[in-house]
Amino acid sequence: MPIYLAAESELHVGQNSVTEAPAEEGSYVVVFEDDEDTGYFYALDTAAESNPIQDALHIYNVADVSDKHKPSSLKIGWSVDHSKAVLLINDYPHAIFDFTAKQGYCRTGFPSHTGNGWSEHGHDWDDAALELFA
Repeated sequence: MPIYLAAESELHVGQNSVTEAPAEEGSYVVVFEDDEDTGYFYALDTAAESNPIQDALHIYNVADVSDKHKPSSLKIGWSVDHSKAVLLINDYPHAIFDFTAKQGYCRTGFPSHTGNGWSEHGHDWDDAALELFA
């Protein structure tokens, strides 16, 4: 998967944390947040006139993570064209944002869609999304 690493951190599921990863070029930023109850991945466009948050993907409920006592590796990578981002936890892809297509994909498929022009067909995971980084 040809990506460049934009952020890397140790993840302690259930501990409050925020990891930001701006694209090297342009106005796109993705953010992973664990608020002690859930993990979410956000797509932001800092050039947006109103709310910069364009989409949000549910990654996990802390209560459902069986090995939350173990630290995990969190990495966020961007495609070389700076328009697609991937969230990797322990080197496994959990979520993808495609800013060009205005589509987010996550393993939980939640929320169903945002109603703001992004992910109009939902957030269901599709392995074909990995080809966006080929």
